[in-house]
Amino acid sequence: MIYQGRVWKYGDNVNTDVIFPGKYTYTIKDPAEMAKHALEDLDPTFAGSMTPGDIIVGGRNWGCGSSREQAVTCLVAAGVKVLVAKSIARIHFRNAVNGGLLPVVAPEAVEAIQNGEVITVDADNYKLICAAGTFDFPPLSPSLKAILEAGGLIEMLKVKLAAERQS
Repeated sequence: MIYQGRVWKYGDNVNTDVIFPGKYTYTIKDPAEMAKHALEDLDPTFAGSMTPGDIIVGGRNWGCGSSREQAVTCLVAAGVKVLVAKSIARIHFRNAVNGGLLPVVAPEAVEAIQNGEVITVDADNYKLICAAGTFDFPPLSPSLKAILEAGGLIEMLKVKLAAERQS
């Protein structure tokens, strides 16, 4: 899969409480409503200005903090398909895959990418293309790639269960 989008670039240690404000964790359940609050404490312009397909670029330790899935759900509901970062907190990385958000760890690329530029992420060939050049990133395991190709873990399980019911 090839993704192309405008970059929203942020710094280090952006935690899940900032990606989706903790004050809404138990009050907002609808993903479309969650999307309206994505990154509001970090960048109040994000939810109202982003367009589906835009790409988040973060620094080190993106998604640190609590393990809440809403930090992925709000971005996916807003139309974000790819997260590029210098490093991604372990649980957030897995939540991203489970939620259908491609996590790309590419520290050199993050240094080169400029906020607002349009980049391309070639998930099949593990390449990120930006104005400064082309950068490789590590491939995902076959199982994680299969989950992402299905649109996330729940979507993958729905297909599997439906196939089992038919047999």
